[in-house]
Amino acid sequence: MNEGTVKFFNDSKGYGFIKDAKTGQDYFVHISGLVDEVRENDEVTFDLQEGRKGLNAVNVKLA
Repeated sequence: MNEGTVKFFNDSKGYGFIKDAKTGQDYFVHISGLVDEVRENDEVTFDLQEGRKGLNAVNVKLA
């Protein structure tokens, strides 16, 4: 389980990015990968899963 911060999330388009707290890397997150509703600057925990364009954040929950 990784920890990070929601850097950006667009509700109308259903996607955003999460910045990993340890590595500083940004991961794409789709609304289908959310467990809880998130907003920018929320602290979250997440898993990583291989997507079409690299690793995606999934099982995203508020920390």
